[in-house]
Amino acid sequence: MSDDDIAALRKRIEELEAKATPKPQPSAAEQERATAKWIDEMHQMREGRMSLATPPSVVHDFAVLDDRMVKEITLRDARAPTGPNSQGAIPSSQQVSNVHTGGGGSGTGWVDPRPLGPQPGIDLIDRGVNAALPHGPEWGKGKK
Repeated sequence: MSDDDIAALRKRIEELEAKATPKPQPSAAEQERATAKWIDEMHQMREGRMSLATPPSVVHDFAVLDDRMVKEITLRDARAPTGPNSQGAIPSSQQVSNVHTGGGGSGTGWVDPRPLGPQPGIDLIDRGVNAALPHGPEWGKGKK
């Protein structure tokens, strides 16, 4: 190796050593601040997870029951009907809201029946259909 090669290598070694110098360590106050921030983040994470946990009172109540009983209770609750019409034979002491008896009456639920016959506007539909048919608008109005 020549002196020029050795000089280039020494220069390269000095550059690498300059880059490899350790960075200054953060102060004790900065380390304490970073540690406190990390502890706070971990605490918030644990609190969020525990907000979804089963309360200890429920765990205690279920610990008294055997597994078969707990399964029966959960299945019965899952299959239980919901809504005002699902009460079956058990009368309710509360009045059901949004119930319309129809018509203004004494509140007994009785409504006068609608009169039988063609509904309003059906004559317009009949005339339009008869006019569009190939046999003419007078079809069906023949002598009886």
